[in-house]
Amino acid sequence: MKLEGALADAEATERLGQALARTRPAQALVQLRGDLGAGKSTLARALLRALGVQGAIRSPTYTLIERYPLDEGEAWHLDLYRIGHAEELDFLGLDEGDVRLWLVEWPERGEGALPPADLRVALAVQGQGRHYVLTALSATGQAWLARLSAKGELQGLPAGG
Repeated sequence: MKLEGALADAEATERLGQALARTRPAQALVQLRGDLGAGKSTLARALLRALGVQGAIRSPTYTLIERYPLDEGEAWHLDLYRIGHAEELDFLGLDEGDVRLWLVEWPERGEGALPPADLRVALAVQGQGRHYVLTALSATGQAWLARLSAKGELQGLPAGG
């Protein structure tokens, strides 16, 4: 299953993150793909804020990983842009903790060291705005996109192809 559309501005990107938060499964790994400046961190921040994360939500560009408490477990936001090889992730302790939500920017750089993905969010600059494509990569991802679609969560975000 795949959903796609346009994001006119940063506010629309935030609304997409909030919609993903409202419909998220109990546990999932989300790949955030797109060039620098495509809106991956904006979407991740909006999603985390909608899940109730308080205080600063920092970009993991230099720390590689930021961990945030949720009502149950944790959300981990990873930015693997500066990783050369997946083996470099061994020192991050990715097998520790009760992770309920993984948000992974530049996931291709951690291939083989990360759990299987459930949802791919691809963002691309399109004119003054962005284009998004949500692709289910597992049964969990399929159910997530079905909830998004059924609940009308993407209303107000133009569909496109």
